Amino acid sequence: MLRFLIMRILGAIPLLLLLSVVTFAIIQAPPGDYGDTIRSMLINQGGAAPTVAEAQAELYREAHGLNDPIIVQYFRWIGGIVTRFDFGHSFFYNKDVGIVVAERLPATIALALTCHLLASLLGIGLGILAATRQYSWVDTGLGIISFLGMTIPRFLLAIIILYFLVFRLNVSEVGMFFSARYGGAPWSWDKFVNLVQHVWPVVFIATFGGLAYNMRVMRANLLDVLNSQYVETARAKGLPEGAVIMKHAVPNALHPLVAYQGVVLPYMLTGEIEVAIVFGLATVGPAIVGSMGVGDVYVTATFMLVLAATLIVGNIISDLLLVALDPRIRLGGGSE
Repeated sequence: MLRFLIMRILGAIPLLLLLSVVTFAIIQAPPGDYGDTIRSMLINQGGAAPTVAEAQAELYREAHGLNDPIIVQYFRWIGGIVTRFDFGHSFFYNKDVGIVVAERLPATIALALTCHLLASLLGIGLGILAATRQYSWVDTGLGIISFLGMTIPRFLLAIIILYFLVFRLNVSEVGMFFSARYGGAPWSWDKFVNLVQHVWPVVFIATFGGLAYNMRVMRANLLDVLNSQYVETARAKGLPEGAVIMKHAVPNALHPLVAYQGVVLPYMLTGEIEVAIVFGLATVGPAIVGSMGVGDVYVTATFMLVLAATLIVGNIISDLLLVALDPRIRLGGGSE
C-alpha cells in the first residue's frame, strides 16, 4: 500500500508539470493582458486620455514582467511554486495568489465534499430502492427525478431558484455565506443555521446532478448483479432477501461507482463553480471567471493546477476504496 502511494505521488509530479505547461499556454493564448485592463480602467473610470492610459499600462507591464516572453513568465511562476511555494502575485486582487486561494478554496472544497457525500449516499440508496422495485411506481418516479437531474443545466436551475428567491420571496441576502451580524462572530449553532440558509441552493443544485448519476448507475449495476448466478445460489440457500441484496449484491454493484470517485471531486468542484457564479459566492468559480476576464493569469493558472491536483488525488482515493471494498484487488498489480 505504501509503495503504491509513493509511486502514484511520484508519477503525479511530471503529470502536474505537463498540465501546468498546457494550462499556462492556453491561458496566455488569447490576445491582451492585465495591462489592457489597466488602460480600460484609466480611460473609462479615470477619464484619462488614451495615450496617457496606454503609457501607464506599458509601465505596469514592464514593472510586472508582462512584456517578457511566455516561457520566461511560466518558469518564473513555476519556479516560485517549486522553490518557495510562491504562486505569484495577483494583479486584480493586489495580493499573493496563495492568499486568494486560501480565502476561497476551503469553502469551495467544503461545499463540494458536502454535495458529494449527499449525492453519493442519497443516490446509492435511491438506486437500491429503484432496482429492488423494478417497474413499480417508485422506480418510475425515481427514474423521472434522475432524468431531470441529468438533463437540466445547473446554471439554469440556479437562475430559476435565484429568480424565486429575489423576486418572489424578496430575499435580499444573496451572494454571501452569512448575514451581516454573523460575519465576524464565533461559530455557534445559530451561525451554522444561518450558513445553511445561505448556501442551501448551491448544495441542492450540485447534489441534485450528482444524485441523479449515482442513482442511475447504481440501479443498472444492481439489476445486473441480482441476475448473477451467485445471487441465485444465495437465495437457494434460504438467505433472507435483504441479506442477499445488502451483503452479496450491493458490494459488487458498487465497484463502478467507487471507480467513479476518481473524477467526481473535480466534477463536484466545477458543478459548484457554475452555481457559485450565478449566486456570486466568494468561492473558486467567480475567482476563475473573473481572473480570466481581466487577464490575471497567475490566479487562473493556479486554480487550474489545483483542479488538476484534485483529479489525481481523487483517482488515488478511488483505488484505495476499491481495495477496501474488495480485498481481491491488488494495487499496482502486486501483493499488498
